[in-house]
Amino acid sequence: MGSFDVLLDDERTQLDAFIEDYRRAIEATLDSLTEEQACRRLVPSATTLLGLLKHVTWMQRVWFEECVGGTSRRELGLVQTPEESFLLSDDDTIASVTAAHREACATARTAVADLALDAVVTGHRSGPRTLHWVYLQVLRELAHHCGHADILREQVLAD
Repeated sequence: MGSFDVLLDDERTQLDAFIEDYRRAIEATLDSLTEEQACRRLVPSATTLLGLLKHVTWMQRVWFEECVGGTSRRELGLVQTPEESFLLSDDDTIASVTAAHREACATARTAVADLALDAVVTGHRSGPRTLHWVYLQVLRELAHHCGHADILREQVLAD
């Protein structure tokens, strides 16, 4: 194995670690909250703390099951747009959405386990992507939404 291969292994390890950190962080924004607090709307959009976790669950399924795995949103039973993915149903609870998130994360880990970062995946609607690109996109989205969740949690706890 050459030094370039070691660098790629290190980068993969780092990317995995960052994604796992953000996965845990967004779940942690629901710690010690009531169902009402988790579903409270504090902004004009449909964004809530529980809705953010539901959205990042959907987002990861899109990138890892659709883009990497090649299964369409329709076949996966996913809503078609990001906007729809924030909407909560009467059946959504902290426990159910957290469980769905953890299942999506486990499925994502399995989907990429045997792929190199430079592997080309072809399930994206606008064309092929490398797994590296998918990782960066997921990391960007997780970080973005963790920031939203931190602010919403602060607002919820201030009430």
